[in-house]
Amino acid sequence: MSALTIYSDAAATQILLQSDDFETIKYKLGTAGICFTRWYSDTSIAADADNDSILTAYKTEIDKLVAEQGYQSYDVVSMSPDHPQKAEFRNKFLAEHCHSEDEVRFFVRGQGLFALHIEDKVYALLCEKDDLISVPANTRHWFDMGSNPVFTAIRLFNNPDGWVAHFTGNDIASRFPGLDN
Repeated sequence: MSALTIYSDAAATQILLQSDDFETIKYKLGTAGICFTRWYSDTSIAADADNDSILTAYKTEIDKLVAEQGYQSYDVVSMSPDHPQKAEFRNKFLAEHCHSEDEVRFFVRGQGLFALHIEDKVYALLCEKDDLISVPANTRHWFDMGSNPVFTAIRLFNNPDGWVAHFTGNDIASRFPGLDN
């Protein structure tokens, strides 16, 4: 189940809100400029579906978002507990960073924790299957896939080069709870 915890950025012990209610999450993130919604496919997707099958299942939603927002490319990324570089990837995404473009992720399966550092708050959003998050360009954030990652996500990009991070050098991510899986 998706969940949102909002903290004061001064301390992870200062919880300002906790909710697993979709409408509350969508509203709270919306007031911070973050798009959070859900996509559902009419097509059943097998657990071992290849990337083309996944993209075909969500083609209508992807095409609509591409037309509305002008995204230039999209792909599918997956991570599993047996991936040989899981620790390396986890550490890379755990450092606070931002992008010069939107970061759009749709979770086809599994889960991941996006932490958004906006003004004096940290919005920790547990995304799960069917969740779509769009983090606006230049929003400081980090992502935790946990030590035993299980997720498949569709990524959409404005930049044809794909994921390009600008790390802030702030160690804030180390002071907040991560994904325990």
